[in-house]
Amino acid sequence: MSTKEIIAEMLSLPIEQRAIVADTLLKSLNAPDKDNDKEWLTLAKKRMEDVKTSKVKLVKGEDVFKKLWKKAS
Repeated sequence: MSTKEIIAEMLSLPIEQRAIVADTLLKSLNAPDKDNDKEWLTLAKKRMEDVKTSKVKLVKGEDVFKKLWKKAS
């Protein structure tokens, strides 16, 4: 089976199955790094704690994008 045929076959799948195929292919290209994952998890937990204890001020995404568009204009 050619690459074009494989791609055509994959594109004919329902979206849920295409997502599984895409995820599997991406993981095969960029294998998970357990040490890196642990570091990200630690950072995410710290940031969540900062939010819960009000150490950081949350900003609405809408406000962030307004500010970015203003700077880009």
